Order: sequence, then C-alpha cells, then structure tokens
Amino acid sequence: MKGLYIVTPDWDDTDKLLQVTEQALQGGAALLQYRHKTADAVQRRQQAEALLKLCRRYQRPFIVNDYVELCMELGADGIHVGGTDASVAEVRAMVGADKIVGASCYGDLELAHAAYRDGASYVAFGGFYPSRVKKYPVTTPPDIVTRAKAQIAAPNVVIGGMTQENAAPLIAAGADMVAAISSVYLADDPAAAARSFVTLFENR
Repeated sequence: MKGLYIVTPDWDDTDKLLQVTEQALQGGAALLQYRHKTADAVQRRQQAEALLKLCRRYQRPFIVNDYVELCMELGADGIHVGGTDASVAEVRAMVGADKIVGASCYGDLELAHAAYRDGASYVAFGGFYPSRVKKYPVTTPPDIVTRAKAQIAAPNVVIGGMTQENAAPLIAAGADMVAAISSVYLADDPAAAARSFVTLFENR
C-alpha cells in the first residue's frame, strides 16, 4: 500500500461525488474510502454501490468507513474503523482474513501496536494539521511516522489537513500513504491535485 488515499467528503450530490472521485482516480489515487457521516442508510448504500463500481473500473481498492455490514453486503475490499467503532479484533473476526482492515490510531503509537496485533492491515495517524473538513485536536507529533515505520510492519497512513506541501516531510519520514479529502475534492482540478500527491511518492 503506497500513495494517495482519498476519503470522500459528506456530499449528498452523488453525481458530483462520482465525477470528482473519478477525476482523482484518473490522477492516480491508489485507494478510496467512502465516508459520509450524515447520510441515511438508503443514500449511504446507493453512494457506496456507485463508488464501488467506479473503483472496480479503475481497479482500485474500495474501503467503507465504519459500516461493517455494508462492507460485507457490497463485497467491498475493506473497512476502516475509528476509536469509537468496533474493535479491530472484532472487525477482523467479522470480515475474515482477506479484507483490508484499517485503524485510526490518532497520535498513539501504543494504539497502533495493539491494532496491528489485532489484525489491522494498516494504521492511520493524525491529525497532523488543521482540517477544513474534520474537527479534531491537532496533536499528532510528526516523528510518530518514523517510529511507527521502525516498529510496526503494517503500512502507515497520515491524515489531517494534508496538502501537497505539508505532506512532503511526512512522506520523507516514511509515510506509506497520505489520506486527503479537501485537498483533492475541493481542488479546481481534482485530477491534477491527485497527481501532485502521487508525484511526492515517486520522488521519495
């Protein structure tokens, strides 16, 4: 796992969501997570189904945030769980060995160790910088990337206010993936924005 990890914003406009997501995939995004915190069950399923089809066309993994049953019903590639969701061990037991299971570890290296022991496919750290989309404490120390790289065999993802400029030092420190929302979805040219992230990994 390496490169740009795009995470969807809370958009109710499914056509716009698909259009911008496709542009990001064309720009080289390596992975897509569907995250919509305010959608109802009907909208969530409709959007997830449409995004899954899009990811299949571009042969990129499709991850569902939080909703394990939806992940399983759709045959998505994986699930991402946060600190208030079901535990990594519980989710791994539910989805089996073949699915991707990602875990939010915030700025806590011990949490990342535990997630990896419990079956996480990757560990995500952040927020590192203020976000235009999500509200959280910006308390994650940048050196956690280097420490995680040395101590944990799973790939690590950095998230939180990521731009092409401020992601660069984290990639240089060993970040395997950069998760971005607004820097891609709110960009004037989402494909170009995605490509500029991808270039950072090519130059590492």
